[in-house]
Amino acid sequence: MDLTVVAYVIYLLISVALTVWVARTLSRNGRIFLADVLHGNEKLADAVNHLLVVGFYLVNLGFVTLYLKNADGVADARELFEALSVKVGVVLLVLGVMHLGNVWVLSRIRRRSALEREQTPPVPPQGWTPPTAQGPWTAPAAGR
Repeated sequence: MDLTVVAYVIYLLISVALTVWVARTLSRNGRIFLADVLHGNEKLADAVNHLLVVGFYLVNLGFVTLYLKNADGVADARELFEALSVKVGVVLLVLGVMHLGNVWVLSRIRRRSALEREQTPPVPPQGWTPPTAQGPWTAPAAGR
């Protein structure tokens, strides 16, 4: 078997395993965060979490397969390790950037919902009456 094919197989095994591990970790730990962002709506948090995981798999596995080709070929063990280190390193960087992007978007959503909760009073103001025609800015009625 050609060393280039060996490099492809090892690269795919490592990249797919890393993608699955990262997706499962993010899914398991991100569910709590999503429930908080979505005001405790567990069903919606589970649905959004599942959609994010599917999108994560599609983007990452698509990138892994597109990045598979090695233009130079692999002649010896040294080149095999060099090619694998570059390819796996780039995959890890892409996984990290995607994770940071997701966390940034979700934190923006969470921050916005927290601000909305602070701006709405929990109960309507009590003792407040709407303005009437007879307010402090109108002249007193005749005969009073």
